[in-house]
Amino acid sequence: MIGALGFTAPWLLLGLLALPILWIILRAVPPAPVRRMFPGVVLLLGLKDEEQISDRTPWWLLLLRMLAVAAVIIAMAGPILNPEARDQTASDSPLLVVMDASWASAPDWRAKISSLEDRLSQAGRDDRPVALLRLTDPEAPVFQAAGTLISRLTGILPEPWEPTNAMIAEATNILPEGDFDTLWFSDGIARENRAPLLTALEAKGSVTVFESPRSLYGLEPATFEDGAVQLTARRLRSGPEQTITVQAIGPDPSGNETTLATQDLSFAADVLDARGSVEIPAELRARIQRFTIAGSRGAGAVSLPDDTLRRREVALIASSQNREGLELLSPTHYLERALEPTADLIEGGLTDVLPANPDVVVFADVATVSEGEEALLLEWLEKGGMLLRFAGPRLAASDVSRSEEDALMPVRLRAGGRTVGGAMSWGQPKALAPFDAESPFFGLDIPSDVSVTSQVMAQPDPTLASRVIAQLTDGTPLVTRKRVGQGQIVLIHVTANAEWSNLPLSGLFVEMLERLAVSSITATPEAADLAGTTWQPAKVLDGFGTLRDAQNLPGIAGEELVTAALGPDLRPGLYQGEDRSLARNVVTSATELTPTQWPDRIPVEGLSTSRETPLAGWLLALSMVLLFADVLASLALSGKLRGARVASLITAAAMTMGMPDISHAQTDDRAAIDATSELRLAHVLTGDDNLDGLAAAGLKGLSDVLYFRTSIEPSDPIGVNLETDELAFFPLLYWPITPDQPTPSAEAYAKLNTYLRTGGMILFDTRDADIASFGTSSPNGRKLQALAAPLDIPPLEPLPQDHVLTRTFYLLQDFPGRYTGRDIWVEAAPADAELIEGMPFRNLNDNVTPVIIGGNDWIGAWATNASGMPLNRLGTGFSGERQREIAYRFGVNLVMHVLTGNYKSDQVHVPALLDRLGQ
Repeated sequence: MIGALGFTAPWLLLGLLALPILWIILRAVPPAPVRRMFPGVVLLLGLKDEEQISDRTPWWLLLLRMLAVAAVIIAMAGPILNPEARDQTASDSPLLVVMDASWASAPDWRAKISSLEDRLSQAGRDDRPVALLRLTDPEAPVFQAAGTLISRLTGILPEPWEPTNAMIAEATNILPEGDFDTLWFSDGIARENRAPLLTALEAKGSVTVFESPRSLYGLEPATFEDGAVQLTARRLRSGPEQTITVQAIGPDPSGNETTLATQDLSFAADVLDARGSVEIPAELRARIQRFTIAGSRGAGAVSLPDDTLRRREVALIASSQNREGLELLSPTHYLERALEPTADLIEGGLTDVLPANPDVVVFADVATVSEGEEALLLEWLEKGGMLLRFAGPRLAASDVSRSEEDALMPVRLRAGGRTVGGAMSWGQPKALAPFDAESPFFGLDIPSDVSVTSQVMAQPDPTLASRVIAQLTDGTPLVTRKRVGQGQIVLIHVTANAEWSNLPLSGLFVEMLERLAVSSITATPEAADLAGTTWQPAKVLDGFGTLRDAQNLPGIAGEELVTAALGPDLRPGLYQGEDRSLARNVVTSATELTPTQWPDRIPVEGLSTSRETPLAGWLLALSMVLLFADVLASLALSGKLRGARVASLITAAAMTMGMPDISHAQTDDRAAIDATSELRLAHVLTGDDNLDGLAAAGLKGLSDVLYFRTSIEPSDPIGVNLETDELAFFPLLYWPITPDQPTPSAEAYAKLNTYLRTGGMILFDTRDADIASFGTSSPNGRKLQALAAPLDIPPLEPLPQDHVLTRTFYLLQDFPGRYTGRDIWVEAAPADAELIEGMPFRNLNDNVTPVIIGGNDWIGAWATNASGMPLNRLGTGFSGERQREIAYRFGVNLVMHVLTGNYKSDQVHVPALLDRLGQ
């Protein structure tokens, strides 16, 4: 070690001692000739030789050569910047790597893997065998060479659950025999079940913990109260005031996933939870698929809504039928008009509608029900239903809830009722008083012209004040409510039509009904209620919080769905029953996020590492540059250097050492002939020289693969300037997205739309799949949304498994690039696309999709240098090369799809055509 510089073969540095000898040898000159005066020399006096040759090598040229030789010697010594120093007191015993690998590990997973790779590399240099134990999926660890485990790191991912007591106990029981040291990569969440495992590991050897100091965020399931979606977020560690953004994700009217709403939640200083609410229209609420914390990875930062935000089912029960021609006097006329936009209305008798399990039952001036109906209603209320009652002449004239409170009434009533403002009354119509903060109607504006002329009166008693949620200006209760089990009963003390009040004629009536009807949230059922049922997973979350199809996962017993801990057999996600859906989320209202407090005897380190950087390649390149400069200097001193020779030397050097040429398309005839005489792939110039060079290198690598594997023989790729270059020459445009690239002009957008409409394809690559999912949650995603807005892009959908792009040349299921965590989007299939009997694929459209959107950074995986070697590293070992191979195969399929269309899809119709032709 010399400061931050280390050497793998330091003894080779002794070669530097030979540099002085080399200096002397290079400086040596032949013996000076004997000088004799020749008389004829006088005739040559005054003449000058145009080419002068020095009798000694200049000192600066000698220094240049010394530096070149020194660079080679130092490179052979294996210099490494920031090497991991070997602790002389470290043990040589085997090394066990323990990883929590839970959802809480996902936000820092890349840092954990990077830190682990450094430790495994050091273990490999020390010849220490290593083994891996994941607590969320414990398997008996087997010690092996460090390089073998390094090659598997890309396939090791976090799980969307936490280590349970059973998992920790199993991990303790399967620990290897003998002594070993332990590296524990913790997720930072405190768990009591860690203690036995920690004790067992300490009995085997030393234990070192690696843990990120960053805070962790979790999102509780969203609820709906008082007309707004209530959101609650938690953080693992207290700290200063901080604001996060929660996004509601769902499909837009075209079926494309987008952000439907956003809400900022603020953590106060040293407070661990943040709460907020957002008002979302009913139609949008029904489309929400998940809530997620922007910029935070992990299943805990995602909350899946179930039936709590869906469109409600409301049953209307009236005391009398509508009279022909008198719809405006009907008890339910205004109710129907108010609820139809936000609820599904159910008609029929009470015994007919209750088996359908509506969310709300509305009684419009219904005074009494039978004992059997009352029993059914009470049972339904206990499970979370809401009974909404309106007063009227029948209720006022009845004896219901007079002497004692009726089971289906929130309060006792006075006999008769109250009339104000009529011809036989001394009083004036009463207005509504402002709603209290505890009322579900709080915040609604009360029109000044809303008044009440008649109502039923509540009997005063000790419980009345707590049950009033709206009142008149004189303090008379207008709306009362009481809880029954998980449900509630609400009484509005006026009629549902305009006989007793003009409230049903106002917009306030609609808003009040919206809040009351939608607030009847279906409660999470008990295990006993679900006994004997089976729930099928529809969507599940992975450890990074990505929502995926459940595919072939087995169903879950109903009692286990609400009581069992999350694990391999019960993943967080959305589960479908016969008549409803239930969500199992990672973070719930009962989840406690507490940071781990490790014992003082356990060393705890962070995840930041000083990456080892080998310098041998850079030094060898420097020596080549110095030697090339030496050649130029020697030719210059000898007078043999000419302009043509300089140009040829520089060209040869560029071809040997440089990147692939970044050709720029021109609009002149010669450029047009050059672009059309051979097939060329093109990329959009972004103004970022590094990215444009990488795009050219990526398309060059893909072109080489096409040349060697297919009948396509593309020439070198071309960079396209959208403002000046013609686009019609290129079947495919690769458009990498950066946050600060300029927005094209209106003329450029006109050319792009013409290009898309006439058969061209644009591959948009946001290159952010490592940090973002589809949408606008990253700077690149937001920039793509802005760039694509003026384009004539058809409706898109995630690439279906039967799309022709999955089989144009290779059979593919995944489409990775440098990253693997992002779906790709293509033109949506027509609404009438269906699977024809006897055919393996749907009858999709026959057009080539004009747009493909993804973020897997395909150019990063395709890019090669002039010698055909990859420019970027993908993973480690075989898994990384396999990922690069699949990326190349996707590129081949992409180009074949552009050039040949859906011919692979058309092949499925051959049997039908032959049968029709009688062959």
